[in-house]
Amino acid sequence: MEFKDICVVTEENLNLQSICDVVADPGAGAISTFIGVTRNNFNGKEVLRLEYEAYKPMAEKELLKICKQVREKWSVIHIALYHKTGLVPIGEASVIIAISSEHRTEGLEAVHWAIDELKATVPVWKKEFYADGSVWKGNAECRHGHRAKDSEHGGHGHGHGHGHGHGHHHKHGQEHDHSHQEQEKGL
Repeated sequence: MEFKDICVVTEENLNLQSICDVVADPGAGAISTFIGVTRNNFNGKEVLRLEYEAYKPMAEKELLKICKQVREKWSVIHIALYHKTGLVPIGEASVIIAISSEHRTEGLEAVHWAIDELKATVPVWKKEFYADGSVWKGNAECRHGHRAKDSEHGGHGHGHGHGHGHGHHHKHGQEHDHSHQEQEKGL
């Protein structure tokens, strides 16, 4: 069996069904997913929108490392890790993870671990725009050594990180099939 690891950082909107289709497999009894979406508030402040920035080659390399670690910990079939960059309005997805597995337990555990690891290791920066006119930039959760960027209003990055959304379990980029890497055209 050939396993696929699909890691994509894109400005395109993320589509859950398309990403699930990428990891679908006749031997899979489950496709486990996580969707991180932009919410309208943080710490009592009204959020208008988020914008994400990433150095795409480095971010996709870190995503592939997560796939490798998932495979070391769980028996899964295909893995898709997608992160949107650019503008992400309220209610829109910024992150989608989909993992197919023979049994649900492996997939669900792998998805939970993968989103936490993504937030801690992938160099993606978030810019939050608030209704009061303030702006915050940073990635406080990243343990990768990347420093949080300062606020546009002279403040300092503070203790919330890139995963500023509610998670829901439920295009172009790098595909890794454990024998070679190739560029995949957009979904």
